[in-house]
Amino acid sequence: MTARTASARIAEYLRINPEQVRHSVEGFIRRFVSNAGASLAIIGMSGGVDSSVVAFLSAEALGGKNVIGISMPESGVTDPHDVADAREVASSLGMRFRTVDILPVLQSLTQALPDRAGENVLPLANLKPRIRMTILYYYANLLNGVVIGCSNRSEIRSGYFTKFGDSGADLMPIGHLYKTQVIQLAEHLGLPTHIIRKIPSAGLWRGQTDEGELGISYEKLDTIYAGLDLKMRPPTIARCAGVDVETVRRILERERRSAHKLAPPPVPRL
Repeated sequence: MTARTASARIAEYLRINPEQVRHSVEGFIRRFVSNAGASLAIIGMSGGVDSSVVAFLSAEALGGKNVIGISMPESGVTDPHDVADAREVASSLGMRFRTVDILPVLQSLTQALPDRAGENVLPLANLKPRIRMTILYYYANLLNGVVIGCSNRSEIRSGYFTKFGDSGADLMPIGHLYKTQVIQLAEHLGLPTHIIRKIPSAGLWRGQTDEGELGISYEKLDTIYAGLDLKMRPPTIARCAGVDVETVRRILERERRSAHKLAPPPVPRL
């Protein structure tokens, strides 16, 4: 298979029918919430494209008044424009909206812990998504709601999420879409361009970006995953993605190492 043919196959594989996806996901959300006997949906809104797409589809499926968007910034770290973008999207969809600063909770928790993380940024960084998950479920329990997660397939497959943090949700309606496919859907839905083109970030610290942590762009990552889905060989995938073969192998190894994040805790057999 030539590189040109392989690239064409990958491009076709990643191309979605956005209107079909829209109706499918809206039906999925509607059925899940109804079967759960819930009154409404709770969504953590970062101001980015993923949560904006999920908010749009949820509001269309359930009615805006039955969806609550919750922005959970960390004072001094979160860009205020992100909160404003989340509020703008929620308002345009007729959703209710709350802002909860996680800094006081984070400070209280870290001060109560007898051991300090020191130079190790990971324990503190992972606390933040877990605090946000706890806030979302507080509102879900308070209001008889379900928590709708916003992770995409690129994040899920690469393990780029916090276990029991941003992965903590009752349903993941865009979990079957790679990041580049979410962007296709966002463009079809007419979401604001500045949100669609915003540099993806989990907001774990100042200047943090998804692609910086992953060490690869979402476009190249999705190309690699599409090639793997199509059973292509690593050298072919590498040429299509514009990376070396070692990068493809690194992505495969990352997927293998993070598999535990997607599985329930193992239990021994009797």
